[in-house]
Amino acid sequence: MRRSDVVLDAGEAPRCSSADVIEFIRRCCYVPEGKLVGKPLALQEWQKREIREIYDNPDGTRRAILSFGRKNGKTTFAACLVLVHLCGPAARANSQIYSAAQSRDQAAILFALAAKMVRMNPYLMGSVTIKEASKELNCPELGTRYRALSAEVTTAYGLSPALVIHDELGQVRGPRSALYDALETATGAQESPLSVIISTQAPSDNDLLSILIDDALAGHDPRTVVRLYSCPIEMEDPFSEAAIIEANPAYGTFLNEREVMMMARDAKRMPAREAEYRNLILNQRVEVSNPFITPAAWKACGDEALVPPGCEVYAGLDLSEVHDLTALVLIAKRGELWHVKPTFWLPEDDLVDKSVGDRVPYDLWRRQGFLETTPGKTVAYEDVARRLRRVFDEYHVKKLAFDRWNMRHLKPWLIHAGFSDALIAERFVEFGQGMQSMSPALRELEQVVLDVKLRHGNHPVLSMCVSNTIIVRDDAGNRKPSKRKSVGRIDGLVALAMACGVAPLEEQVIDIQSLIA
Repeated sequence: MRRSDVVLDAGEAPRCSSADVIEFIRRCCYVPEGKLVGKPLALQEWQKREIREIYDNPDGTRRAILSFGRKNGKTTFAACLVLVHLCGPAARANSQIYSAAQSRDQAAILFALAAKMVRMNPYLMGSVTIKEASKELNCPELGTRYRALSAEVTTAYGLSPALVIHDELGQVRGPRSALYDALETATGAQESPLSVIISTQAPSDNDLLSILIDDALAGHDPRTVVRLYSCPIEMEDPFSEAAIIEANPAYGTFLNEREVMMMARDAKRMPAREAEYRNLILNQRVEVSNPFITPAAWKACGDEALVPPGCEVYAGLDLSEVHDLTALVLIAKRGELWHVKPTFWLPEDDLVDKSVGDRVPYDLWRRQGFLETTPGKTVAYEDVARRLRRVFDEYHVKKLAFDRWNMRHLKPWLIHAGFSDALIAERFVEFGQGMQSMSPALRELEQVVLDVKLRHGNHPVLSMCVSNTIIVRDDAGNRKPSKRKSVGRIDGLVALAMACGVAPLEEQVIDIQSLIA
């Protein structure tokens, strides 16, 4: 092997095809760890196919998404791509390369594998310097630099990457990641930047990776390529070898068949392990925690919701702390179906910061009309009371359930807005947040969802709350939503459950015989 086979001349423009990438990996990369450590790295046919998809795209590839189950060699594959762009055929003089992970430990893994590959090849060692402390590789001859970043770093601004490897983006909960946004918006100075996302699927449709995958599968942008290895949800036997093969292209090669089949048997025997198995091994969108409503069940109720003025409604009001999300949810029965109309409030000030902190697009939802804001840094109860007055004027509100905790602050404003003490006493119903009240309400809500008798119109704020909600149980099996254990704000789900708790969701059975008697 000659030095010129490894590093391009500094002034040479990159001429890179999949054949160049595959040949560089064959000649220069060695297995960094495991039972084949030190052996030349032999790409599998499926890996070569993915490389061809990325580098031979006639439209040019801006973003590539590769998603499959865990332990399919994704990090080693990503490390190879880093070297291809650092000192191989895709290298560009003075360019920056970054890998992005959700934790420092995960970021360190990809860097460590790339560094090991460099150390194993004397020609690469003569061309690349390794900086362990900063997780950085440099090729001085070309002026190229690679650095591993994590979501725990304080900032990623000021970067200009030609290549970004997003490692395990499926771990991002919600539709936003500050690190992802910073890196993707930093590529504007590059002529043809490339982002490669390699990850197991996220748990829900509302998470960032799911949004990117669904958009890619829709075919809107020919410069985006996607390869999704996933076992279909409807597959009859998800614990079979055939199901595992669907999501794991490395099965039978460097993925341990015996270990994976043992995981399948454990998941089949112990239901508590099934969700984790489906997400991590079968690469399905399944919440590993204990969600109240599965994404598939909620999605099935996503048809348009129609709650016309003048109709009879039941309501739930979750009055949060004044600086947090406040939710009002109306439900109305039309035929056999219950239709949902939610309203959400947040303070106007610091809305963008709150979007970043919660990793959800509150600012976008406000512009789209799904979220209302109140002036200042708090949700003013005066504004909530005025909105409730309009709701009572527009609809026939039979009952409104509320959490008594913050009601003492709201009631004076209700009086000021035109509610009488008699109307408040008649229509407003105290609703506890413990097991006694919440468990039957959740049972009612769960039943109408499972029977597909709910219509929520895919309201994004409400859907976020539902996907965030984790349920806890007591020894008797009673349930309630847990704000402490849930992965984000759940106020909309709480308000919906409260509305269901005061509404007659079940048909009243009339005993004709007793009436005759």
